[in-house]
Amino acid sequence: MSRIDLLLGQMTLTEKLGQLTMTAEGAAVTGPVSAAADLSEEIRRGAVGSMLNLYGAEHVRQRQRLAAEQSRLRIPLLVGLDILHGHRTLFPMPLAEACLFDPHAWELTAREAAREAARDGVAMTFAPMLDVSRDPRWGRGVEGPGEDPLVAMRFARAKVRGFQGTDQGTEQGTDQGTDLSGADTIGAVAKHLCGYGAVTAGREYASVDISERTLLEVHLPAFAAAVQAGVVAIMPAFIDLAGVPMTANASLLRGRLRGRLGFEGTIISDYNSIGELVQHGVAADLSEAAALALQAGVDIDMMAGAYLHGLPAALQRGAVGMELIDAAVRRVLRLKERLGLFEDPYRHCRSPEEPAALAHRRRLARQVASRAIVMLTNRADTLPLSPATRRLAVLGPLADASGEMRGPWWSAAGEQDCVTVLAGLRTALPGAQLLHVRGVPIEGTDDAGLAAALEVCGGADAILLCLGEAALMSGEAASRARLDLPGEQRRFAEAVLGRARALGKRVIVVLFAGRPLVVPWLAEQADALLAAWFLGSEAGNAVADVLIGRTSPSGRTAVTWARDAGQVPIYYAQRRGGRPADANDHYSSRYIDVPVQPLFPFGHGLGYARFTLSELQVSPAAVRPGDDIEARVTVVNEGARTAQETVFLFTHDRLASVARPTLELQDWARIELRAGERGTVVLRVAAEQLRFLGADLEPVFEAGELEILVGPCADRTRLLAASVRLIGS
Repeated sequence: MSRIDLLLGQMTLTEKLGQLTMTAEGAAVTGPVSAAADLSEEIRRGAVGSMLNLYGAEHVRQRQRLAAEQSRLRIPLLVGLDILHGHRTLFPMPLAEACLFDPHAWELTAREAAREAARDGVAMTFAPMLDVSRDPRWGRGVEGPGEDPLVAMRFARAKVRGFQGTDQGTEQGTDQGTDLSGADTIGAVAKHLCGYGAVTAGREYASVDISERTLLEVHLPAFAAAVQAGVVAIMPAFIDLAGVPMTANASLLRGRLRGRLGFEGTIISDYNSIGELVQHGVAADLSEAAALALQAGVDIDMMAGAYLHGLPAALQRGAVGMELIDAAVRRVLRLKERLGLFEDPYRHCRSPEEPAALAHRRRLARQVASRAIVMLTNRADTLPLSPATRRLAVLGPLADASGEMRGPWWSAAGEQDCVTVLAGLRTALPGAQLLHVRGVPIEGTDDAGLAAALEVCGGADAILLCLGEAALMSGEAASRARLDLPGEQRRFAEAVLGRARALGKRVIVVLFAGRPLVVPWLAEQADALLAAWFLGSEAGNAVADVLIGRTSPSGRTAVTWARDAGQVPIYYAQRRGGRPADANDHYSSRYIDVPVQPLFPFGHGLGYARFTLSELQVSPAAVRPGDDIEARVTVVNEGARTAQETVFLFTHDRLASVARPTLELQDWARIELRAGERGTVVLRVAAEQLRFLGADLEPVFEAGELEILVGPCADRTRLLAASVRLIGS
């Protein structure tokens, strides 16, 4: 008899429901949340099987000892934490990392985050966040891979491999023997299934009402990719989808996820989302809510106490059967077994790492952060800074803001653990005088520092403005209706820009934010504009590396930047419609007050070199299912510096039974070339990728002509085009 069968046979109902219960320090599972609540007795009696927001080797060891040594059945705790972009060492926020378009780097940072967190007692992370987001009003877009489903799919695979320590290229089901018991691996929880990024009006926790086609084509593929990569757990979203809360959505959880996608792992609710089924209006009380969630396939109840307190009554009245409870407990125990917790409950509680390992991690954080920066504009080669720069005005509320560099999720990183822009520049420019004035706060109306900021401009060789959002203006519960600079920052920036023009000085703007801001005026007036997002522990050093030219910017926008909030939601993969936008036709799909085009398209980004693409060759000319399409394009670095270029391959099916988007991303590749060097980029598309959902929402491969478009971004005017003939099966 297996360990799991043996345990199930010995468990009381309380112990079974305890395995399905996840709670946190300060939360009493037998009553209201209390800061003084002590979970020790609850753990000993088996009423708590998992904990979240717990870390620190000794702290976790103390809690684990209660379960693994003092409870009746000695079942270890499962300890989870949100580790979205690092634990004590922070890498760039996921949206910033997505701008690398580099799955290998995505995997490396997840691997290092797992190593660091595992030493701190953490066995599982509530990551990766895979919600496709096309609305910058929604704050949680900062946690995910941007607007494109293919990027989200590759991001999902890379992050799952990195967290779980799976070998590069391995893809297998979640219950097929992947070894997750290593001391430096942690389980990944793909979240939030599904469509969370499409909340109404970009408002956090709001309802989602999208077509089934959009759900299946845009929002579900990343989760399918995570399942293929072996993710151990999945978290449903808070939201309801067309009236059905995801936590109770049996059609998606049992039908699509477990049935069609073959997911055999654990489903974990989001924070109190089972209890919130009452607020949604689909359950009368906690018992009904618990029954709905269990019937839908949710195994672990996070923070609602619904299973522990609601399922006994549901069981008594026949709303659920013991077989559903046992199946959920079996999946939870199987997860603990795969994570090696039965063999060694304390394997994630180890001594601090050697200094060399920490130094390596900081170097990686710096390298990835510098590559995540997107240079949006650079007029007259304002950047990199001239070596002759001796006096640099460093202005703005984010120039010396260590805590803000962490972004909205920082796990165990302290506020002073991140390098500021000012500190990074002091190291990078030891012979220069840095004239630092905050000027204005991030928010609020205090402009007492404006005069001092304008004063130092006169004696500076160049002016650096560090502007943007506070860290907590992005992330969960941080939706924004207005997407401009907060507080008095616009007035401050315009005053500095005006002063600089009068003095003949150049102004470089470094923009920190967890979303694309709507700043067309800033893009027009600044001499150079960098999107620095939230870059983590090495933020200031990474910014300095780009400013002085030690690193050529290579980040590319993973989301479209709107020129006006009225364009939102905005994304590149739209359909033409019957009256596509035409500036010369009043009765076409356009605005009468702003252009329809974005401020910056998907994939946009400049570097310290100039690349040209030419000689596009596509083969074969005719493609059948099972074939591969290969596109070759010549890339020449016509600049004076070594730099990287990212080349994208899009397709467009001109004539299909269901109208297709004008551009669909199928592949991308990166190439580094020295000044004057010529190279060839090869991109490939499997014909199977070209299947789309027909009128019946089943995959179909249709005959016809397919456009192949290759170039540096999703701007059709900059794409080279060819075509192939699709021959249907």
